[in-house]
Amino acid sequence: MTTNSTAPGEPSAGSPGTPTAASTNDDPYHLDPRDALEPPTTFAGKLKYLGPGLVISAAVIGSGELITTTALGAKAGFVLLWLVIISTAVKVWVQLELAQWTILSGKPALEGYGHVGPRLIGRAGWINLLWILMDFAKVLQRGGIIGGAVAALSIMLPVFGEPLSTPSLIFWTIVSLAVVISLLVTNKYSIVEKFSVTAVIIFTVSTVGLALSLPFTDFAYSSTDVLTGLTFAIPAGTLGFAVAMFGITGVGADEMTTYTYWCLEKGYARYTGPNDGTDERARRARGWISVMRTDVLVSWIVSTVCTMSFYVIGAAILHPQGLVPEGNDMITSLSSMYSSTMGETGHWIFLIGAFAVLFSTFIASSASVPRLWANTVSILGAFDWTNLRTRTRIIRVLTVAFPIIWALSYLIIQSPVIMVQIGGVASGVFLVAVVIAVWYLRSREVPAEFKSNNFFTVMLIFASLAIGLLGIYSIFETFGIEIGA
Repeated sequence: MTTNSTAPGEPSAGSPGTPTAASTNDDPYHLDPRDALEPPTTFAGKLKYLGPGLVISAAVIGSGELITTTALGAKAGFVLLWLVIISTAVKVWVQLELAQWTILSGKPALEGYGHVGPRLIGRAGWINLLWILMDFAKVLQRGGIIGGAVAALSIMLPVFGEPLSTPSLIFWTIVSLAVVISLLVTNKYSIVEKFSVTAVIIFTVSTVGLALSLPFTDFAYSSTDVLTGLTFAIPAGTLGFAVAMFGITGVGADEMTTYTYWCLEKGYARYTGPNDGTDERARRARGWISVMRTDVLVSWIVSTVCTMSFYVIGAAILHPQGLVPEGNDMITSLSSMYSSTMGETGHWIFLIGAFAVLFSTFIASSASVPRLWANTVSILGAFDWTNLRTRTRIIRVLTVAFPIIWALSYLIIQSPVIMVQIGGVASGVFLVAVVIAVWYLRSREVPAEFKSNNFFTVMLIFASLAIGLLGIYSIFETFGIEIGA
């Protein structure tokens, strides 16, 4: 896959598709008319510019699919399989609308959230402050992701003691931190994209292959089981798990927000150019928005297929035995099941796939969160976001600090399932705020010609209603008000 964009501090490369006009603009967050580029018109041409969606796929699949979705399958069986499809499909429409605004405006999502009043501190509105609160809650979720990856490494290579022993977990946590920080401290988007694409290929092949191989083992499932999972039922005792899964799987609130930054760093807005009011610019905007939609479609397919695979694994292997693993036992239980039913080959395929899923999420989060926090600090008035040198320096410092904080949270708590679910509830609440921002920006800052598609409007309304219900449930849960059994 061709990478044509630059990141802060990364010079433009003369790769195919790079603008030929003279431009010294090394900042993807700055729109220069000399960077305007005609969008591809064929599907094959669009494929060359994909990337942000696969980075998001690498980010979302680790947190929800392997941990929460597998646990939900273990608890509910096949009966909630339908929710997998719904949870990955519904939120995409909000993501598309927010990314369209970014391409048209040249601004990342957090800047847009600040447009929704009232403003409270600097240029920050209430949604910006809500994002700060959500991200503090997400510390636990990211710690759980690191924990899952470290647990897989400890099982495969249990140095300094037995698998999952404290010395082994500490060793692999330190190694993982060193690798991630050394990769990302250069602050180059191209590194994040290349690693994410590789990881997506590995975990898609491994997880889908394992799910499809189950009918040939002692944990076989039938077409009847699959059809049962499409009946829109929620069994007693699984509502909390279901809400957490809906909040995490597919594109969550933080991934929707992050996606706008990757769209900018890939070059979609930069190639569209600043809004000069011309028909040529509007035509380029439609073309690059079409590229973005293709990018989202591909990432949605990957996320849905992988999510369903993990759910099937939990429903087929763990549910019949009444096992709902917690903490590091999730990785241990599944790897031992594959070892007993498919031999050593299945055991290693699962562990490699699990590590690829979780470590890719670790990479993507370590790359994205520092960008979002740097932007937040600038919105609060601490520095000028357009100052490339200062922005790059702050992002690099946060790239070192945040992974260490997340890893410490895991080593202290050591329960990935609980940690990920806490982050999922926080994401569910913030989703409602993102929907409000999207409708505000759509009504006030998006030209009428870019919101005339009735189908997209209907789907956005449907997604907004579903997310609203999720937010209401999450708020009730926060205050201890039970809904359903």
